[in-house]
Amino acid sequence: MDAFFASVEQLTRPTLRGRPVLVGGLGGRGVVAGASYESRVFGARSAMPMHQARRLVGAAAVVLPPRGVVYGLASRRVFETVRARVPVLEQLSFDEAFGEPDVLIGASPGEVAEFCQQLRADVAAVTGLVASVGAGSGKQIAKIASGLAKPDGIKIVAHDEERALLDDLPVRKLWGIGPVAEDKLHKLGIDTVGGFAALSDTEVANILGPTVGPALHRLARGIDDRPVAENAPAKQISAESTFPEDLTTLRQLRDAAGPIGEHAHRRLLKDGRGARTVTVKLKKSDMSTLTRSATLPYATTDAGTLIATAHRLLLDPVDIGPVRLVGVGFSGLSDIQQESLFPDLEAATTEELTSVGPSSPAPPQPGPVGPAWRIGDDVSHTEFGHGWVQGAGHGVMTVRFESRATGPGPARTFRDDDPALSRANPVDSLDWPDYVEEMTGAES
Repeated sequence: MDAFFASVEQLTRPTLRGRPVLVGGLGGRGVVAGASYESRVFGARSAMPMHQARRLVGAAAVVLPPRGVVYGLASRRVFETVRARVPVLEQLSFDEAFGEPDVLIGASPGEVAEFCQQLRADVAAVTGLVASVGAGSGKQIAKIASGLAKPDGIKIVAHDEERALLDDLPVRKLWGIGPVAEDKLHKLGIDTVGGFAALSDTEVANILGPTVGPALHRLARGIDDRPVAENAPAKQISAESTFPEDLTTLRQLRDAAGPIGEHAHRRLLKDGRGARTVTVKLKKSDMSTLTRSATLPYATTDAGTLIATAHRLLLDPVDIGPVRLVGVGFSGLSDIQQESLFPDLEAATTEELTSVGPSSPAPPQPGPVGPAWRIGDDVSHTEFGHGWVQGAGHGVMTVRFESRATGPGPARTFRDDDPALSRANPVDSLDWPDYVEEMTGAES
């Protein structure tokens, strides 16, 4: 899917079509979860600090918080549409999957292109979203081809084209080569996939290890016989970091937990499900470990709710001793999500503490209450219907009334306590009432 998060925002909020949209955290440490192609021309991209992306795009940037429940429903409908033609999918994330349709066994490149074009047309007709498709003899080639197909295209790599395509690519383009492996290869003067493929098996094993090295070497030579298989969904998504110096104050711990929680949250968004349970892991300087968990009343992908819950679970190093590792994990994963209505007021309903070491004090209390409305919130008005908040502050708010089916809609300004306004279900912006009812009925 092309620029999936931003494309869903442009689909459901038609005024944003053609504008540079950035989806992600709005705070000082916020990170871009998705960037529209209109923002990418300025250099903005996913995983970039939001403040940097905003500076690159300038005043035209439209910055919105993620709406995981909307992306999840859109993702589900996309892949249900794809499964009508490709029954077995190996889904990598919210917006990407491998398929190996039986009807293409022995097909010519022209027949593959025709199949891919029809697949893209199906997705566009059902969802209104744009998919790009890459095809090749194995997963590696197909993934590279899909990147070359973007935006809004198809790239078919025939067997006799694979070697030339791979050889000239930067070595980092090889799926599985990360920054550490790339640095090792660069130091040896190996910058391309072709240069990597030219190494001997022994050289590769010495550089990248006896397990990972040979597997990547096979991919570099175009040998990829990995089958497409349905993935078992992950039970937990987490991130953690060990610090060169122990953390000795609660302020240091909070500063450390924020980026770690944001990293885990980005992985959660990619997964496509919401989380009910937040777990914080603290490893102390004596190597003993404390874990604390809190369970919310519903699954959510709201970064503010999840990371605020993680912060509430932290323990003061003054009380427990210096901390050398911090981890944040999300579990209780579910496709059925609810957007947080009052994230700053919501405290966890169930808390658990497990430890190897001393007992712990009571958790910190929630912080101050935030503003009632924020930019990007979904709104319902008794007269104008569904809309979203374009601006809020000083007791007033501007709402744009539109959804996927309406086209660009009018904007109105109200007092932020206007009784005609209420919070709306974000999925209503997709304007798929029959599909939403079908999904809700199937899962209730």
